[in-house]
Amino acid sequence: MNIATPLVADRYAKAIEVSKRVRWEIERDVIRGRRFDLDRAFLPAGLSFVDEIDFLTGPQRLALSQVQGRSYANIFGLAERFIGAKMLEVSREHALGDQVALEALVRFTDEELKHQAMFRRIEEMLAEVMPSGYACVADANAVAGVVLGKSTWAVLGLTCHIELFTQAHYRASIGADESISPLWKDVFLFHWREESQHAILDELEWQREDAKLTKAERDAAVDDLIALVGAVDGILQAQANADAGYFLASVGESFSAARMQKIRDTVLKAYRWQYIVSGVIGQRFRALLSAFVDAAQMGRIEIALAPLLYAQPSQPDAALRMAA
Repeated sequence: MNIATPLVADRYAKAIEVSKRVRWEIERDVIRGRRFDLDRAFLPAGLSFVDEIDFLTGPQRLALSQVQGRSYANIFGLAERFIGAKMLEVSREHALGDQVALEALVRFTDEELKHQAMFRRIEEMLAEVMPSGYACVADANAVAGVVLGKSTWAVLGLTCHIELFTQAHYRASIGADESISPLWKDVFLFHWREESQHAILDELEWQREDAKLTKAERDAAVDDLIALVGAVDGILQAQANADAGYFLASVGESFSAARMQKIRDTVLKAYRWQYIVSGVIGQRFRALLSAFVDAAQMGRIEIALAPLLYAQPSQPDAALRMAA
């Protein structure tokens, strides 16, 4: 049986209160009968890095932002498959104990299912207006099977990381950019409103799981977290390669081999920033992780991350805003 302290219980209760207040529906509140306008960008340049490819024309940068925005939505949908399953699993530990925590996590799971449905809907809409040939390379169920095979501590750590950078992206980049597609922007506005509560619940459950572990178990869990980050990077490499190829096939221009490689490298750099680096340099995530692991374990994590840390915006202040 789980008995939460009053402060922790208040945080679960607050998540329920906000969940009820911000509740939204896909068609009624987000889509509202609209279609995607391909005259507008999807991802802001601070996430897509399209401005770093100086030989692209304005329309080509616009198209590349739309390709990346399509994958940005699809990868979130993929991640939410394992997040929802893990939250349903950990909620069982509250089933005969803290009913407030149970309700908070059941709501969390329900919202993750809704988010998956929204991203499937967005993909259907984008397939209607964008050139044929696009592919989301990873299978959501296969990815979830791999992730859920790792320790709960590591899965909760990865989940917390994802849902914290979701907030950072919206606050620092998406929400502030008036030039991007209003419909695409609204998708991530409504997504952010619910993910803000999910990040709080991730933190609570990660702390609760950490308290159960011995030093040896936590040491093994750190290895699992490192492996999960590596698996995420493998997905990003495959998707970046597919997306660059899709863009090159649909843009209607022949580029030199060097320029094609620049496009591929920049898309991968952007994806690593979006889905790994912007999260791991975030102050809140680093504070949480540092509270759980010792110096040697943190050192192993930092060694694993070092080859990826190049993937940051060319403007240092943009990275600092995202990390705040």
